Amino acid sequence: MLTSVQTDLLRVLADPLRMRIITLLARETLCTTHLVAETGARQTNLSNHMKVLREAGVVDTEPCGRFTYYRLRPEVIEELSGVLGDLAATARRTAETGRRRSC
Repeated sequence: MLTSVQTDLLRVLADPLRMRIITLLARETLCTTHLVAETGARQTNLSNHMKVLREAGVVDTEPCGRFTYYRLRPEVIEELSGVLGDLAATARRTAETGRRRSC
């Protein structure tokens, strides 16, 4: 069963730009300038999305001089992945057994 935190995380990750951002951050730590260049998003728009990802606990920040670098927190994604994997396994077992509630 998904908790409210996990449900909120799914909503955060459902945005195409945020999904693109975390895909990029899975490969390397990047600053806002790099993310703007890679996504084509405006800096203000990207900053708003980064705030959402930070508040959801998906990314951490790392100050470096006048730049802020962002790093993906893989454990957050792994936890959600585990819950969704368990849900898929349950559905697979249900389909295999033909379990059905009568009307």
